[in-house]
Amino acid sequence: MAKAMIGHYDHRLVALSVLIAVFASYTALDLAGRTTAASGRVRLTWLAGGATAMGVGIWSMHYIGMLAFSLPVLVLYDWPMVLLSLMAAVFAAAVALFVVSRKKMAGLGRWRAVQLWAVASPRCTTPVWRRCGCPQCVPTTYRS
Repeated sequence: MAKAMIGHYDHRLVALSVLIAVFASYTALDLAGRTTAASGRVRLTWLAGGATAMGVGIWSMHYIGMLAFSLPVLVLYDWPMVLLSLMAAVFAAAVALFVVSRKKMAGLGRWRAVQLWAVASPRCTTPVWRRCGCPQCVPTTYRS
């Protein structure tokens, strides 16, 4: 019979993750509004600031959420993949903010930016967990 590995969440870290998401979203949307009103280099500066705020917010929300989940085995992070996921989150946020901050845009363009963000952001953090690989740490079933 297979043993089930049971994990648990630290609810304080989950709450912190939600707060970070809220503040990052507010900051990014405020900077997106400033991006729309600006032009030239100033526009690029606001766009970079908004993309960084939103990307780092998305990334940190996911990683704090993953840290909130404890398993009875050693879980390691693949640091090159962690940094790549940060860059992917900032890039996806930059594309989305660029699309939504244009002065003239049809409603479908905004919807496409939301779709891009919704598809890209969860995939920025999922493939980075590594288990230690020892025989007692290789489960057959996961349950949260």
